Amino acid sequence: MFHQTLSIQGVSVLLHRLGWSPQVPAHRAAERDEDQIVHWRRHQWPAVKGSRAGWARGSSSPTSVGTR
Repeated sequence: MFHQTLSIQGVSVLLHRLGWSPQVPAHRAAERDEDQIVHWRRHQWPAVKGSRAGWARGSSSPTSVGTR
């Protein structure tokens, strides 16, 4: 519109002067309950995740023979 060009660094400096931040804020629910999250991770997540012993071993590649 004004026939001006700026480098990336120039745009960064300009936006910084205007109070803009390159950081993206973390969006979290207003109702977030940290105690409930800790309880879920300790008691329910292991049951959902399952044990590592049940995981299949070997390669995910169909052409490679997995080690046993």
